[in-house]
Amino acid sequence: MLRDDYIKDSIGGVERWNKVIEKNGIPFRLTVPHKAFHRNIGSLAGVKVSPDGRVVSEAEWQAKKNDWLPSVEDRAFVASLMGRVTDTGKFANWIAPPVMGINRQPVDFEYVRFN
Repeated sequence: MLRDDYIKDSIGGVERWNKVIEKNGIPFRLTVPHKAFHRNIGSLAGVKVSPDGRVVSEAEWQAKKNDWLPSVEDRAFVASLMGRVTDTGKFANWIAPPVMGINRQPVDFEYVRFN
């Protein structure tokens, strides 16, 4: 039941994004994969299901899994974007700096000190 609620909430969020995309005239729609897609636990574990909910053969899964899931190259590219930043008040280039810190502290507040 919790998973179904999560999926329903995700679909709502994706539909809101699709409205923004459509409003800006972009001919593209985001979709949420079927709940049986790429399951590794539960009763659907090991069942090969496409994002649109079709049960597929092992051969079709192997042929299309890199179209449906991030490839090794995709993961390496994302990892290359994740530069480490440890300076107080500095943020990685993939994170928007907050307007204020936690509990209204300044953004450059030193939350953790290493002595």
